[in-house]
Amino acid sequence: MENGLPEYQVKAEKLLSGARVEVSPETYAVISLTHTNWTSLLDNPELSPRMTAPFLIFKDRWEVTMVLDEEDYLTVRHAVRDAGVEKGFRLLSFDVDLGFDVIGFMARISAILADAGISILPVSSFSRDHVLVKQGDLAKALRALRGHIAEVC
Repeated sequence: MENGLPEYQVKAEKLLSGARVEVSPETYAVISLTHTNWTSLLDNPELSPRMTAPFLIFKDRWEVTMVLDEEDYLTVRHAVRDAGVEKGFRLLSFDVDLGFDVIGFMARISAILADAGISILPVSSFSRDHVLVKQGDLAKALRALRGHIAEVC
């Protein structure tokens, strides 16, 4: 224990303090599709993401969730009319390589932003963590993170 914190929290805080946060210039939509709608979307390859901006497709047993930038969303919106859609998100990427032994990194980010009253949608890739925040909360989120990170880009 260091400063009364468990070792994993100290490690997570140290990683966070060395992280650069990159704010993606794009605005994103989060889309909830039924499996049937997802299958019909797959039948139309012209509706695939452009591959120039980050995107996410996650399928679980309840739904298929897509995170697309505004341009890709405008391409597919006619095909997903009955989908649940939330728009106006910005992507914050924590540019620190995280191993699978890191515990509590996203928990620390979540706590900082929760203390600031900011709702997030966490997203993880193989080696990086990201959060989506509403555009209206972006400045507040960056202010909340400033004392805990190395740099905002």
